[in-house]
Amino acid sequence: MNSKSNRFAPLWMALCVVLGVLVGTFYANHFSGNRLSIINSNGSKLNNLLHYVSDLYVDTVDMNDLVEKAMPQILSELDPHSTYIGAKDVQMATDDLKGSFSGVGIEFTIRQDTVRVQNVISNGPAERAGLLAGDKIVEVDDSVFVGKKVTNEEAMHRLKGPKDTKVKLGILRYGEKKIRHITVTRGEIPTKSVTACYMIDETSGYIKIKNFGENTYPELLIALAKLSQEGFSNLIIDLRSNTGGYLASAVQIANEFLSKGELIVYTQGRKSPRQEYRSDGRGSYQHVPLVVLIDEGSASASEILAGAIQDNDRGTIIGRRSFGKGLVQQPIEFSDHSMIRLTIARYYSPSGRCIQKPYSSGADKNYEEDLLSRYQHGEFFSQDSIKHTGPEYHTSNGRVVYGGGGITPDIFVPEDTVGMTSYYKEASMTGLILQYAFNYTDENRAKMKEFKTGKALETYLKKQNTVDKFATFADKNGLKRRNLMIQKSHKLLERYINSRIIYNMLNEQAWTEYLNQDDPAIIETLRIFREGKAFPQQPEKHA
Repeated sequence: MNSKSNRFAPLWMALCVVLGVLVGTFYANHFSGNRLSIINSNGSKLNNLLHYVSDLYVDTVDMNDLVEKAMPQILSELDPHSTYIGAKDVQMATDDLKGSFSGVGIEFTIRQDTVRVQNVISNGPAERAGLLAGDKIVEVDDSVFVGKKVTNEEAMHRLKGPKDTKVKLGILRYGEKKIRHITVTRGEIPTKSVTACYMIDETSGYIKIKNFGENTYPELLIALAKLSQEGFSNLIIDLRSNTGGYLASAVQIANEFLSKGELIVYTQGRKSPRQEYRSDGRGSYQHVPLVVLIDEGSASASEILAGAIQDNDRGTIIGRRSFGKGLVQQPIEFSDHSMIRLTIARYYSPSGRCIQKPYSSGADKNYEEDLLSRYQHGEFFSQDSIKHTGPEYHTSNGRVVYGGGGITPDIFVPEDTVGMTSYYKEASMTGLILQYAFNYTDENRAKMKEFKTGKALETYLKKQNTVDKFATFADKNGLKRRNLMIQKSHKLLERYINSRIIYNMLNEQAWTEYLNQDDPAIIETLRIFREGKAFPQQPEKHA
């Protein structure tokens, strides 16, 4: 046997084990609500393999553990988005899209191996029990919870739980040396998809959608109703860094803006016949000038919505090329409550293009590093650097669009590099800015509580010289002070530092409003509205 065969031998062994388990005694071919009939002439051989390993192998084998390790590896040989989720991780993987979960109702961060309460959800269980932003959680149910065992996963495991169950927390409050104990009765905590909604100027409404979950569509309708009361006549939907979610939510939202009978998206796969999703003409906002913002973090359902708006010439897409995920996953649950998300189809935009970027079967390093590659090749900074690998398609008006790698915006807005220095990059990437912002918030929370709006807090922070204070903090924590670089990056540093303090003290909407003030994509969007160019025009024909 050659070396290449030897290298793949463990994989084939894992494949045999997993297939054997699927047809054998461990799962009895049973999925929760789904039965999978595997017809395989070698099924008895695979079953025999399991028996041989179990009965004859030199050491004791934990077959369940072997399966858990093999499942992800098998699925990774199919495509980048077919995944296996162990039973203990299923809830965490689905909570963001469910619309709510049962827990204590806090946002937390982990600093120096300690859970620190970043925000307390208004009128949630934690607030009612007396927890405050800035509290350090050092005990959970009379067990010390600090040190290396403190991870995001472990913290969520301990804090989440069935509704009406109790959890006893030991906390250290700023300025106090004695641990105080607070018992919180867990309750239903809403998870919001629409994280910001406000009038960005006298005529333009802005809505930020974080992901596409079960409640995204009703949340959007509430946001639109609010903006209607405030008299909006133009609309911005911000999908930047929105990694997607449920296809149905994207379809419902697209339906609000399209006239009757327009194709929104269709899906098709080897075992999945073509299924079309069309608008029903009942949308209340079919004629509002519309801009959709995307970037390299916009994926999946975000691309469905952006593609439907672009291909139907319903609005203008502004930003940078989206991620490029055009594969549809079906969740399939096993009897032990673990699950797989199996790719069953591709989705296609109305013009017929598949947005999925190229990938190879198996572990594809190029796919995993695609965004880094785009950055290094200058795509974030120059429209000319965008490489279109797919064929040309045409929108309803005849405009050219491309398949094979994300949604290319109608108007490209490069990443802002004015003031960028190596000092700023290191301050950002090492997490020092986040650490400083949290510490500053903690130490000045009492004073900043009097500022109830982002504007008021922003005005206060501008007088506090936070950049110089950060530089002193960073110097003590391994990032040498570079005065010339700090001066060049002052605006970027101040923007990042102050935005995080505003987020810590207020909420995501205040944070978003602050960042949008000088956002180049927002500035370009407002120009498009002023010039009445939100509706794409037919391309000029040349004789």
